[in-house]
Amino acid sequence: MAGTVNALVSRRRGHFRMESGYHSAWWHELESLFDHPVQLRPFVSELAVRLSSHRPEAVCGPESGGAKLARLIASELGVQCLVAERFETRASGMFPVAYRIPAILRRSASERSVAIVDDAISAGSAVRGAHADLVACGARPVAIGALIVFGDAAARFAADAGLALEGIERLPLELWLPGDCPLCAAGVALETIAAG
Repeated sequence: MAGTVNALVSRRRGHFRMESGYHSAWWHELESLFDHPVQLRPFVSELAVRLSSHRPEAVCGPESGGAKLARLIASELGVQCLVAERFETRASGMFPVAYRIPAILRRSASERSVAIVDDAISAGSAVRGAHADLVACGARPVAIGALIVFGDAAARFAADAGLALEGIERLPLELWLPGDCPLCAAGVALETIAAG
């Protein structure tokens, strides 16, 4: 494999509120990963190989980048693909977004071993949401996989949930609770990001 996954991602510096509610000085345009299918393919194949050792019967990805990745990996492994749909909730604060397996797929997810994948994981909002709903469906999550794992939140969540964590690249990323954010304290305005 030549290059890095991170080289395929556009990013910008500023002050951003992540889906999880955490704040960060960096925004990664993860959709740009899928603009480079030829360069992305070896990284997807490597992640599929790593996840295959956990013997998943299905691969689940949260909308939207995780769902795209889940389709590619499920195809490589010859297993079912599940998509966890994103829903805004009335909750405020941390982790206000929910993810659900569509009703038509819930029964087929039951009792299956499932690998949860996302294009990248920082605080893990999407992966946590997909995991919670898979468990509610009666599925057995066995591993989490990502092309890029930012920071250490994914490792903590995987350990707490008893799941393996497979990441192609691991990169630092500083996240702050809103009350601890130095950019907020400095009066730097939050930038608005279009939801993908």
